[in-house]
Amino acid sequence: MPNLDTPELVFLPLGGCGEIGMNLNAYGYGPADDRRWILVDLGVTFGDDTTPGIDLICADPEFIVEHADQIDAIFLTHAHEDHIGAVGLLWPQLRAPMYATPFTAHLIAGKLAERGLSHVDVNVVPLEGSVEAGPFEVTYMTLTHSIPEPNALAIKTPVGTILHTGDWKIDPDPLIGEGVDIDGLKRLGDEGVLAMVCDSTNVFVEGESGSEATVRRNLIDLIGSLTGRVAVATFASNVARVATVIEAAKQAGRSVCLAGRSMHKIVDAAVSTGVLTDLPDLVDEADAGSFPRDKILYLCTGSQGEERAALGRIASGSHRHISLGEGDTVIFSSRVIPGNEKGIFDLQNTLAEKGVRIITDRMSKDPIHVSGHPARDELERMYQWVRPRISVPVHGERRHIMEHAAFAKSLQISEAVTPRNGDLIRLAPGKAEVIDIVPNGRLHLDGNRLVPAGSEGLRERIAISKYGYVTASVSLDEGGGIADGPFVSARGLSEDDGSLADESLDAVEAACEEALDGLSRRKRLDDDVVETVLVRAIRRSCEKVFGRKPLVDVTIMRV
Repeated sequence: MPNLDTPELVFLPLGGCGEIGMNLNAYGYGPADDRRWILVDLGVTFGDDTTPGIDLICADPEFIVEHADQIDAIFLTHAHEDHIGAVGLLWPQLRAPMYATPFTAHLIAGKLAERGLSHVDVNVVPLEGSVEAGPFEVTYMTLTHSIPEPNALAIKTPVGTILHTGDWKIDPDPLIGEGVDIDGLKRLGDEGVLAMVCDSTNVFVEGESGSEATVRRNLIDLIGSLTGRVAVATFASNVARVATVIEAAKQAGRSVCLAGRSMHKIVDAAVSTGVLTDLPDLVDEADAGSFPRDKILYLCTGSQGEERAALGRIASGSHRHISLGEGDTVIFSSRVIPGNEKGIFDLQNTLAEKGVRIITDRMSKDPIHVSGHPARDELERMYQWVRPRISVPVHGERRHIMEHAAFAKSLQISEAVTPRNGDLIRLAPGKAEVIDIVPNGRLHLDGNRLVPAGSEGLRERIAISKYGYVTASVSLDEGGGIADGPFVSARGLSEDDGSLADESLDAVEAACEEALDGLSRRKRLDDDVVETVLVRAIRRSCEKVFGRKPLVDVTIMRV
């Protein structure tokens, strides 16, 4: 049996393993019954067609909340939504000090304010700064990614050092911010690294991810060649790309109009923290329409087909100030995130119907987008610099994590573990292994409430969206006689001509009447019996009439 008094170093992913996004990681040190904890990142993922009415989803922190008084700090690696999007949702349950570099801290403060948490401080850590938190000493290490100030965390503990990479790539010319701190990573490797917890997103991609400098050259050439209005859709958080588009517009003699809330928010954060400097005057959306068609460029949110983003509203014709049409061009300087294909293609088809020319990275002769995550050559270089004893792949689906572990072993890394969310992994002392599985799952932001995935309300909403909804009411007297009804109404069911179900419900009401007539007066005195019989009759009748078994509610009134 393990010695419960022996201090252990453990790693616990609660989000970000088995998926790309929704990162929430915990590190613990101490005896099993008295560990101190730090958390790394509090991210979200986004709802889809399987979660109607749900925009944000985060990891369920149930296990770590039970130990909230033992959490010494929360560290945020960078400002992407899948790493900081849940800060305002989960901090009230955790209430630990938060640390981030300036750009990330600025955006976190905004998220806290949106949730009524303006009084909560974010401790700003300078680039390459260090923080002591209980038995942990955490140093921010500069990397490159598709957002300003991406950081790895060097986490020093009494039994060894962990490098938690966060999201990264090796960009030799990132345009914004410093390059990868290669010397610092090599020094860390020389000192000895117990484990590297590492991004797995592009483990199947050969070669390297590419540089923002290459994209800048290509976008300058492309935008300079176009006539008519030009709109560029990209991820607002990629400030280097935003700066590139602004520079390309300048060289083409175009003024720039920012379109979309996130675009304004990110640019404001970049200017406020000194990430972006010498920004030219930007055109207000309300004034952009007065510019000649070949003198304006719109820098838009909505590259993933989001209906409510700027480009989605432009395509649908619902944007108050901006329109595109024949002779105009939309450039998608972005990748297609898996799961967003339908929305993106629908958006592109809507624009094409208006006569707008579409240019994507796949259609361009030269790259107009590069990934922010490491391909295999970059992973190999990182392992050569850091030389960890243990590889811990995260930030990937199961296939990514398994391939990353195999790749690390091929690079002569001694040990590799393949975590799932909820796996409590002992990193030291001894061999790295899963020693427990803790409660884990997802929470959905349903309106203003965080509810567990699979909650009854969400299950019912999904069922209604699939099968429709029928209500029936009947009035019965004290002797079990039928005083009035039954009356039936429906939602989500249609007549043959596409109108809401109406006349077809006559057959459903007739089925209800027949079911009630088949009950004795004595049985009609029991509401439960009446409800059961009517629900069964309605579902059978609806299946015959509409080909569906809807959700059913029955109201029984006694008169």
